[in-house]
Amino acid sequence: MNSNAPDLTVPVSADDHIQGHANAPVTLVEYGDYQCPACGMAYPLIKRIQRESGSYLRFVFRNFPLTNVHPLAHPAAQCAEAAASVSKFWPMHDWLYENQEAWSAYGAEGLEAGFQALGIDESAVVRAMRGPKIDGRIHADFMGGVRSGVNGTPCFFINGYRYEGDFGELNVAIADLITRI
Repeated sequence: MNSNAPDLTVPVSADDHIQGHANAPVTLVEYGDYQCPACGMAYPLIKRIQRESGSYLRFVFRNFPLTNVHPLAHPAAQCAEAAASVSKFWPMHDWLYENQEAWSAYGAEGLEAGFQALGIDESAVVRAMRGPKIDGRIHADFMGGVRSGVNGTPCFFINGYRYEGDFGELNVAIADLITRI
């Protein structure tokens, strides 16, 4: 993190996928790719940080599918956004990371298992996926990441500043910030 102007060019808003209190003193933004193995490894760490930080942390997830190396990243993001249309973004987000190897092995058909596992009405999801809203949302997230200097995943921002360290040490950086509040 640097001491100049924040690196995150698109401020967190009500349009984001957010877990935690709006007035939490620490905001962690992740630009992630559901098929990215490193994002899959970061997922349990983020969950642990959320548990340990409690009301001090607000977590935001933004899509950054790297389709040139992860061909199912965009369809997975579409699934998460379609699930959001029926208020199931976070359960689908979690399912995608918790079952990353399984659905990745089966291709696009593997993604459908998430809707079934979560009891999401597939007809509602199909309707949502036919509209332009989902791809527009993914594109907006991606371009916001590009403008913020994101060039790989996972990429984290803490209170607007890009976290440059090893994501395995992210919990230490956040805990340190919380102790200074």
